[in-house]
Amino acid sequence: MNMKEYYSVVPGEKPLDRMVTDGGFTGIFRSICCIGDSLSSGEFESLDANGSVGYHDMFEFSWGQFIARDTGATVYNFSRGGMTAKEYIESFAEANGFWDTDKLCRCYIVALGVNDVFGRNQEIGTVSDMNPDENGNYKDTFASYYGRLVKRIKDMNPDAYFFFMSMPKYGDGGDPRREAHAALLYDFTKVFSRSYVIDLYKYAPVYDAEFKSHFFMSGHMNPAGYLLTARMVESCIDFIIRSNPEHFSKIGYIGTPYDNVNYKS
Repeated sequence: MNMKEYYSVVPGEKPLDRMVTDGGFTGIFRSICCIGDSLSSGEFESLDANGSVGYHDMFEFSWGQFIARDTGATVYNFSRGGMTAKEYIESFAEANGFWDTDKLCRCYIVALGVNDVFGRNQEIGTVSDMNPDENGNYKDTFASYYGRLVKRIKDMNPDAYFFFMSMPKYGDGGDPRREAHAALLYDFTKVFSRSYVIDLYKYAPVYDAEFKSHFFMSGHMNPAGYLLTARMVESCIDFIIRSNPEHFSKIGYIGTPYDNVNYKS
């Protein structure tokens, strides 16, 4: 067996060209936190005979918990249907103890933006919005809340790894806000160390009518859709690790007093 076929990245390979089903190298993270909205919460949409619609976060079906079962890692769902970066940083995280030091993880997957940009019609903004003006005020932009959310965790857990998830294309001819959201995430990787983009906007299949017939139930995913999302997230992280192995050597030291100065990750 040629082991290079297992761990190397071949020229021209894209993140989803090699779909993993066991987590791949995502398994090196023994604790993972998923920060997101309904699509991070395994939310299902119900409809009864009277036309009443319900929304139900069923975390055991979330893509994060599929990753937990694939890798054996401890995965936290710091998410809820309808979540925005603004609500997360202003009230949700505090109310649920998500800033507590006993919940610090080696890896954070941040999947926010749908409710912010499309639900609240919030301006996307730029990375500089995470900084206050001369009066100590912040802009009311997605970038402002998102950047401050990540910074607060980084301040507590500076060696943690972050994966920022972009939004996939839908079968509507495209929306420039999704592209701008993805571009912002890449800008944040220049601000925060050990951060990368899970670029579903660029690499995931288009969520068109055919895709939804397999993987959606009304406006949210069905169980197979959440499992597929887990596979895509795992495969993207696996690809990133295989592409940058030197960046991930010291994951085991996160949260410990140990180091190995011969490695710079």
